[in-house]
Amino acid sequence: MKRRLITFASMMVMMFLAIAVTAQDTVQITFWSNEFQPARVERQQAIIDRFEEANPGIEVELVVMDENLMDQLMTLNVAAGTPPDVVLHPLQLTATWYAQGLLDAEFATQIISDLGAGTFSQGALDLLAVEDGTYAAIPSDGWGQLLLYRTDLFEEAGLEAPTSYDAMLAAAEALHDPDNGFAGFLGASSASELYTWQVFEHIALANGASFVDADGNIFFDSPEFIEALEFYNEIMTNYGPLESDYYWLQTRAEYFAGNGAMVIWSPFILDEMAGLRDSNLPNCAQCEENSSYIAENTGVVSAISGYSNDDPAAWGSVNSLGIAPDANEAAQIFVEFWMSEAYLDGLGIAAEGKFPMRQGTMDNPSEFIEGWGDLEVGVDRRAPLSDFYDAETLDIIVNGSQGYSRMGYDVGQALVASAVSTQFFIQEALVDMLNGDLTPEEAAIEMQAAAEDLVADLSE
Repeated sequence: MKRRLITFASMMVMMFLAIAVTAQDTVQITFWSNEFQPARVERQQAIIDRFEEANPGIEVELVVMDENLMDQLMTLNVAAGTPPDVVLHPLQLTATWYAQGLLDAEFATQIISDLGAGTFSQGALDLLAVEDGTYAAIPSDGWGQLLLYRTDLFEEAGLEAPTSYDAMLAAAEALHDPDNGFAGFLGASSASELYTWQVFEHIALANGASFVDADGNIFFDSPEFIEALEFYNEIMTNYGPLESDYYWLQTRAEYFAGNGAMVIWSPFILDEMAGLRDSNLPNCAQCEENSSYIAENTGVVSAISGYSNDDPAAWGSVNSLGIAPDANEAAQIFVEFWMSEAYLDGLGIAAEGKFPMRQGTMDNPSEFIEGWGDLEVGVDRRAPLSDFYDAETLDIIVNGSQGYSRMGYDVGQALVASAVSTQFFIQEALVDMLNGDLTPEEAAIEMQAAAEDLVADLSE
């Protein structure tokens, strides 16, 4: 039987609350969140306080934790009969929990419909889609990797924005200057860092590549994947960092020092690049007089296209609100509050890494996109991103979510994708390729063999 859901109709909400209060029985909701840093906890609690004030008779218990512990704690709480009613969690957990029967897709899908499916990022919805056109959870916020590039240097050299393999290579070749310690492309080359796989996955997605299909067949050795390996090998070998074993720490440091034309990084770099975090201040030659020089002279590209793919793609991750199958109707009231009246406050928990996956309302389709740009970011100093980045840049950052993709997650193979990401055979083969020990074809064969062994172990 379909669950009868409370809509936005105030009379229905008031009837439910009146019954709860009349019975002198407070309805309680347990809300788990992966935002556990003290400042973020404080902001979440303020949202909950507002909700409880507006909805007498409902109490929300906030439980925060590191996302790396979430799956283990979920298992323990399910066994104890105390699962959360609502859980804010990362993409890699959604499919696992849905497969285990811990998320109510029907409930989530009807809430999305209530709020207006057209108000959400289609890319985010696609990552959460399950059978029968339903969604395992409600996309709350997300972030996508960005290809950052020095607009001042590109303009001076007459280069177009690096939105494709061809444009990236042309810019890298034109601007690479190893004699002066300047790299055309600050890519990742560490075999022990997840960042290396994230950067390369972004590059491979641009070429329409994946390593698994909807039936679970593994094909690291596909033409599109090998072509992406060839591209990465070319740009890194000829125009990449001047030293080996580069990961997020070095690529950010070199870009901030003004030693690179392009870098792929998460949006959490945006406030640091603007000079709002003392522990990571840009230190380029021009930055001494203007700490936000790098931010003011950086352009962003979200989705990239490859040689074999005309449809640009971007690496993206989504935080979602999942609802337990036995959650009560008060959980819906809370989720709808979080996704509407309190939505900008929720994004403001860490706006630089929380892009709006709901872009507006049915009455104002761009309300949350516009509001997000005015949210304050930073640590030692706080200011809105719109103080440092123009409207066009902010629009690219947010609307890039329409092109979000992830290998495996987009074809219902999230369990395989999650297992692959916990191993490092991709990074190891990539680095062997960059060191000249493997050709791109040989690197693909090594990845294929390792992935087949991993999938075999999963099926046992």
